[in-house]
Amino acid sequence: VHPNVSQGCQGGCATCSDYNGCLSCKPRLFFVLERIGMKQIGVCLSSCPSGYYGTRYPDINKCAKCKADCDTCFTRNFCTKCKSGFYLHSGKCLEKCPDGLEANNHTMECTSIVHCEASEWSPWSPCTKKGKTCGFKRGNEVRVREIVQHPSARGNPCPATSESRKCMVQRKRCQKEGKGKKNREEKRKKSNKDESKETRQEGKGRAARRQNREQRENNNKTQPKKRKAPNKEQNLAPVDTAH
Repeated sequence: VHPNVSQGCQGGCATCSDYNGCLSCKPRLFFVLERIGMKQIGVCLSSCPSGYYGTRYPDINKCAKCKADCDTCFTRNFCTKCKSGFYLHSGKCLEKCPDGLEANNHTMECTSIVHCEASEWSPWSPCTKKGKTCGFKRGNEVRVREIVQHPSARGNPCPATSESRKCMVQRKRCQKEGKGKKNREEKRKKSNKDESKETRQEGKGRAARRQNREQRENNNKTQPKKRKAPNKEQNLAPVDTAH
């Protein structure tokens, strides 16, 4: 062993020196050089820091630096997150997204352009005028539809969600609100009165039936039991018809 190399290192170092830090790492750890001023120190980490990607070799595992426009990467040619001002697309960092794609400033990625989509029209509503369906000949009818997919920033805008047109109906007179309300009130009172009358009649009938039943029971209790009359045929003597 070289005099400047020690095998009793701290942390994940397998071998180290007082001047350069780690020279080799323990199994499964990654070796990376960290710059401190004008000096580079070797350290051993369980995973590579931001801006680096890991490569494994039979004798050593190293952390290599990503491209300048890449913040995190899987390999040198495949970025997973770009630095500010760049948009990620297929593992590359671009200043401008290709045709057919748009820049998403929230995820900083190039995404597909989404156009608006609307549902089918509903059936036409009844012909109305000022909220009423009577008292006119010419009115309007409407139909509506819903937005099922909102567009992205560069997508086609959504169409109108409502549509109206003129309509004609056979004129019919509107029932006055006060008169209709009065008629409904009279019907309700009459219905309640009839129900009350039927209830009273049913109560009187039940009371009369109960009174008759009680009277019959009292008569049965007070009247003496009648004795059975003797059978006349049994008391008659036989007639001699010989003479």
